[in-house]
Amino acid sequence: MLELVVLISGTGSNLRALLEATRDAEYPARVVAIGADRDAEGLQLGEEYSIPTFTVPFTRYATRAEWGAALAEQIRPWTPDLLVLSGLMRLLPPAVVAEFGPAVINTHPAYLPEFPGAHGVRDALAAGVTETGASVIAVDDGVDSGPILAQERIPVLPGDTESTLHDRIKPVERRLLIQTVLDIANGHIDLKGTTPA
Repeated sequence: MLELVVLISGTGSNLRALLEATRDAEYPARVVAIGADRDAEGLQLGEEYSIPTFTVPFTRYATRAEWGAALAEQIRPWTPDLLVLSGLMRLLPPAVVAEFGPAVINTHPAYLPEFPGAHGVRDALAAGVTETGASVIAVDDGVDSGPILAQERIPVLPGDTESTLHDRIKPVERRLLIQTVLDIANGHIDLKGTTPA
């Protein structure tokens, strides 16, 4: 059974989908703790699913490295098999990636390496592309630059707004995340080599 710590910044919609998947006794993973970098709405899922939560507010620390050290201190006691960044809108400091990697994964609402960064959906629309996508990657020290574990194309439709396009990407992102965690648990993805088996 793969034990996960999930880090969020927002409503936790991907997290909810993952929590629903873990309700199935056959699903080989469970969330042991939920963390956030702010008072995120998604922390309420901890109460709903009886999972401990913690918050390490980014704004309380002078540097990203100090925030990362405090974050690692909160994650460490859970000894997670996998750290899942699920809408965490902060780059993990290199020391945190080094400590918990290569078992750190992230979802992204674009077909990487296209449109990395915080505004993947907006950037795809601005570029005028006819398709974008969703990706799950292993986290490295770059901005959405780690090895790609899973991804899928999604068409950009005439008249799409950032909101409508994102609404179509999210279900795919959730499905890819659930499948990727399953593939890691079953050994179909080897994060040590960070390549699909």
